[in-house]
Amino acid sequence: MERSYQASTTLLADDMAITPVAQMRVSQQCLALTMIGLGLLGFVYGDVALVWQHLPIEHMPGARAIAYAFAAIEWIAGVGLLLRRWAKPAAALLTVFMLMWVLLLKVPAVIAVPSMEATWLGFGEIAVILAGAWVLFAQAMGDRRGGWRPITGQRGIRAARVLFALSLPMIGLAHFFYSEQTVALVPAWLPYHLGWAYLTGAASIAACLAVLLGVLSRLAALLEAAMLWIITVLVWVPAIVAAPTDRTAWTALVISAAIACGAWVVADSYRAPTARA
Repeated sequence: MERSYQASTTLLADDMAITPVAQMRVSQQCLALTMIGLGLLGFVYGDVALVWQHLPIEHMPGARAIAYAFAAIEWIAGVGLLLRRWAKPAAALLTVFMLMWVLLLKVPAVIAVPSMEATWLGFGEIAVILAGAWVLFAQAMGDRRGGWRPITGQRGIRAARVLFALSLPMIGLAHFFYSEQTVALVPAWLPYHLGWAYLTGAASIAACLAVLLGVLSRLAALLEAAMLWIITVLVWVPAIVAAPTDRTAWTALVISAAIACGAWVVADSYRAPTARA
């Protein structure tokens, strides 16, 4: 692991120094829109994002209030990321929120049932979004000294890339462990359903290795993001067309898009940022 992390530190060798105010990219805007979408779903249904944001206690007192609070945070963070003046606090808010999502809602499941790959899948999916939010936060803060140094600027971006890479096998292995369920999601018009399930799973694992080892890292992250977007469009858009009122399909579409956007933001971090005058 130490050697992998050291290899990953070369990923920013060609980057310019991170500036506190960077150019807003399309990947950031799309991630913002997915957060706004999650917030709107929370307000409409008065509930959290189903299995992706499942509260650990069934029939928890105040669950609806918690759901509305989550929705408000998602909506505020999403809107803030679209406004240059508020992008920095919005990135900080989203990073903290996604970190809490991972630590409070995903880590306990992994600890409770470490042998179940589904718990790792849930962790990995949200960790990819966290990695994207972290990149935005690190870029917005710029290189800092003191206690902020490990999580901001170039160091923060490198750490977020490592988190992104380590999350990908958790997603990819699910295609092998749960091949039957994955095959069921492959569009009927595509041939060799099992082959596509295995291919996409292997691609995520390969992207992890490429990012950790610094071999065509940006291309690997970009291809992973593109693959996640293609899966999102091919699987969940038809599901919504077939059942426009299906809450599960809408939630899955937005979550899947958010994961793809998280990967996209990480891929964009390999491009030298342009400072605003």
